[in-house]
Amino acid sequence: MSLIRAFRGLRPAAGQAGAIAAPPYDVLSSDEARVRAAGKPWSFLHISKPEIDLPPDMDPYAPAVYAKAAENLQKMLAAGVLARDAAPCYYAYRLTMPGMGDDKAGDHVQTGLVAAANVADYDSNRIRKHEFTRPDKEDDRVRQIEALNAQTGPVLLAYPASSTADAQIAAIAQGAPAADVVADDGIRHQIWVLTDAAQIAAITATFDAMKALYIADGHHRSAAASRVAAARHQQGRVSSADSFLSVIFPHHQMKILDYNRVVKDLNGLEELALATRLAAAFTVEDSAGRAHPSCPGEFGMYLAGRWRRLRIKPELIPEDPVARLDVSLLSHHVLAPLLGIADLRRDKRIDFVGGIRGLTELERRVDSGEMAVAFALHPTSMDQLMAVADSNEVMPPKSTWFEPKLADGLVSNVLD
Repeated sequence: MSLIRAFRGLRPAAGQAGAIAAPPYDVLSSDEARVRAAGKPWSFLHISKPEIDLPPDMDPYAPAVYAKAAENLQKMLAAGVLARDAAPCYYAYRLTMPGMGDDKAGDHVQTGLVAAANVADYDSNRIRKHEFTRPDKEDDRVRQIEALNAQTGPVLLAYPASSTADAQIAAIAQGAPAADVVADDGIRHQIWVLTDAAQIAAITATFDAMKALYIADGHHRSAAASRVAAARHQQGRVSSADSFLSVIFPHHQMKILDYNRVVKDLNGLEELALATRLAAAFTVEDSAGRAHPSCPGEFGMYLAGRWRRLRIKPELIPEDPVARLDVSLLSHHVLAPLLGIADLRRDKRIDFVGGIRGLTELERRVDSGEMAVAFALHPTSMDQLMAVADSNEVMPPKSTWFEPKLADGLVSNVLD
């Protein structure tokens, strides 16, 4: 089977994309989803977060929740607001994000391919991972896929540099799009449909020649798809469950934001003592303004109303692709030895702030007294992520924050 294949996408009917498109299921709480879906009967949140249509005290993992998702999908199909393409297609998906963050940089644009990716290549690590998954989250996605008999949450993938693939995808994204939606957060989502068999075959061949694809976001969705495929094979059911819904962008277009850290206390240290001990691994300078890191190995620290710029000593940067990440360097030289935070997954004294909120949010968390100190990090790069995946290693927790996010509901994959 090919690395990727075209498929018969389930998409909003003409004029319905704006009513259907919704944020990814895992970026909203149930309460937030109820607010977002209020007065929007066709919002895809009724499928991706179906607990919003049940009593508020309902366990979001109860069987009734998955049954409600299936019921809501059938309602949308019956009403004709969702329709399935008659023949297998590829789709171009363009994301446009307005300038954001502290510097309000210009618009960011990335254009990728919506395709069904081969589960067997995921299982063999040709579609490469960089995170651990949690069984409970996998279980949730398995139940959702089985209840709907469809994959509705796309996995965000990256392909390594390929001018051929770039040109083939750009050729799809011409003329009027089939869907054009500006979401509540200002992100523009556009979809174009490719039906030409010769072009589809050429794209399939281009991707077949690639050494690997890389999971950027969606490790639980891809792991769940693998489990569903394996279960169906055991039952003697061979179907399109052998592939999973994905959107694949060129790695050089993808945008990773910084994933910053805030800590509740100084682990018994005074401010001067912390600064003195930091000098063992960093050069420490006061910053006249916000210390936004300008390169790897540089950190901003906000403490007691002041920003300082920390630069790791070069001889302390190892060759190992995981240990040399800025998130690892901060953990190894500050969080664990000085602040006593060894387990980022479980320690309640640390929290994480996505860079889309800017350094203003770090200042707010510290100035309010909620947190004692904040650390701004340089974003992990796609090249670093790919190096970790190529080494068959995993990233530390909260290493990457991808923006913009894909929308749910614009293209889904029904399992025949």
